[in-house]
Amino acid sequence: MTIAPAQAAMYQEEREELISGSEAIGIACALADVDVITAYPIRPYDTVMQYVSKLKADGAFDCDFIVAESEHSQFEIVKHASAVGARTFCGSSGVGWFYAFEAIAVTAGLRLPVVAMVGNRALDDPGAFGVEHNDALAVRDLGWMLYWVATAQEALDIALLAYKVAEDPRVFLPFALSCDGSFLTHSQAIVNVPTFEQVQKFLPNYDRGRLLLHPDNPITIAPQVNEDWLMEIRRQSDEAMRRSTAVIKEHYEDFKRTFGRGDPSPFIEEYMVDDAEIVLVGMGTLALPARVAVRRLREAGKKVGFLRVKFFRPFATEEIQEALSRCKAVAVIDRDYSYGSPANGGVLFNELRSAMYAASNHPHILNFIAGLGGREVLVRDINGIVDTTQQAIDIGKIEQETTWVAVRE
Repeated sequence: MTIAPAQAAMYQEEREELISGSEAIGIACALADVDVITAYPIRPYDTVMQYVSKLKADGAFDCDFIVAESEHSQFEIVKHASAVGARTFCGSSGVGWFYAFEAIAVTAGLRLPVVAMVGNRALDDPGAFGVEHNDALAVRDLGWMLYWVATAQEALDIALLAYKVAEDPRVFLPFALSCDGSFLTHSQAIVNVPTFEQVQKFLPNYDRGRLLLHPDNPITIAPQVNEDWLMEIRRQSDEAMRRSTAVIKEHYEDFKRTFGRGDPSPFIEEYMVDDAEIVLVGMGTLALPARVAVRRLREAGKKVGFLRVKFFRPFATEEIQEALSRCKAVAVIDRDYSYGSPANGGVLFNELRSAMYAASNHPHILNFIAGLGGREVLVRDINGIVDTTQQAIDIGKIEQETTWVAVRE
């Protein structure tokens, strides 16, 4: 990395800062010495571009910061920059993410390790600036790695991990950091900010090798292969995604050694799951009210736990099977929806139910749609979810697979 003097001076010592999740990702971009960042304002993602522009104006971050005229152009710019060997970052939210979808799909198809943030928000219409997960989930079948962040600290840490995993030649796939709108993008918390020296030790330079688009290396980018080679190329992307699981584990262990923090697993977080009869499952900032509810339920003598799915792609099927095969019932809380899907359930619910099909033990699996549009998921809502799940255990069957929580009649 070639670091500007002012940029290096800002991160000479490890320190704590009171910052939001968006600001944490902005700092991660500076620490990773990202070359090209593009921006187009849409809430709640735009807090990242605002913070990056401030860092650049203050001389604390030396990057090419390009404000595009649309989300589509924003993603096109970083796609091409990545092809010529630049480390890149961009992001969007809601329908802005969808407006860029052509470029987003091509980025994965071309195996370009762009790192992007999705500030999760409800899709228009009707509009809402609050969190829903359907925007980010739309890329789940395209070849993007997809991670749901729970805290500002995790936002910084996983942004650094994202570059190391995405830019690994065994993978070369884009990486999306999903950050719940407002709850994470705007809420501040104490974050440990590492030094440049630590980050340089962990994160190597981006090297495309023989795949670099350069006049001295004439190669074809984005060919029209039709039926002659399309299946073979899709299979190569599939193999890269399969390899990503081992690569993530390898680099996550390196991250823990370098920075001295991290969970046992990069893919899931287990909270009081070992002896739980009922396990709540969710993603993102749902973890905070879920943990509070679990602690209170434990105090009341109820064996309840919480499992947070961190990586949605690649999906940690075996780890999830192992964690959930010990319980009697699972309550999947979706901050999304999938109209007309099996059981009319959410995306996470159907994914998890599929994963559990081959498990040795089959607990009851119930679905709860909650917190759409930024509505808070309260402890009392989770208590009701647990009561409904307990009824399924008591009578030995599920009377209603999918329940919408706290909806006005």
